[in-house]
Amino acid sequence: MNIEIAIKNASLKLKKNKIRSALLDSELLLSKVIKKDRNYILLNLDKKLDQNDQNNFRDLIKKRSKGKPLAYLTGIKSFWKCDFQVNEKVLIPRPDSEIIVEQVLKIYKNKDYLNFLEVGVGSGCIALSILKEKKFFLGTGVDLSQGSIDICKYNANKLGVSNRIKLLKSDVDNLNFGKYDLIISNPPYIKKFDLKKLNKEVINYEPKLALDGGLEGLSVIRKVIRKSSELIKLNGKLILEIGYDQREPVIKMLNENNFYNNRILKDLAKNDRCIISTKI
Repeated sequence: MNIEIAIKNASLKLKKNKIRSALLDSELLLSKVIKKDRNYILLNLDKKLDQNDQNNFRDLIKKRSKGKPLAYLTGIKSFWKCDFQVNEKVLIPRPDSEIIVEQVLKIYKNKDYLNFLEVGVGSGCIALSILKEKKFFLGTGVDLSQGSIDICKYNANKLGVSNRIKLLKSDVDNLNFGKYDLIISNPPYIKKFDLKKLNKEVINYEPKLALDGGLEGLSVIRKVIRKSSELIKLNGKLILEIGYDQREPVIKMLNENNFYNNRILKDLAKNDRCIISTKI
């Protein structure tokens, strides 16, 4: 079987299983199997695949047709300007979270040095993207998951910023040292009873620890805000990703913990997504 037929068959199977980007996913999965980029595949459609590659490709297509996310099958997800290694221990980076990177770079464009903390570092996509852009910034990343810490460590090494980030397997409540210029977080903010409404690719495969925000979706956000009030320097910034319907309760929590709400930014779908506040 050649590349063209393999991709055509795979694409049909994915379409039958309602995978929207069936053709692209087929090409990317075959790229992984034969360890060549997508351009190579498009330019070598007549090339024959050996039986081992055919079997491996068929196995990946079967998993994708059942809903396993493409990023977990390829082990790679692009975010900001880099590719990040991901697995099922970490949330898959979303384009909407690039808002945090964008805002940090905008707010601190004239600042050479900054000491920041990310609560729930995951794959490291946000913190490491900032460190890659700002050569003299220092970061600390905390996460409850050792799997996340391991992946973040790998990505930090790959991007050449491991000497500027400290990684800790810890709850934010256990942090009691240092004063940060900035704290960023994309905490779990889905209401417990809304988890089942999520797309099957999310709820069946992505870590619930990174999704479940408790009954109101605010339990982790509340903790992050309360602890950040202790850890942030006066006039330091707290930048949070929030759920589309959490604007008012989060502003209330911020005010109660001595933060001034600077502004709220919308995501690509025009929903409230990111809130920037200052410690007063």
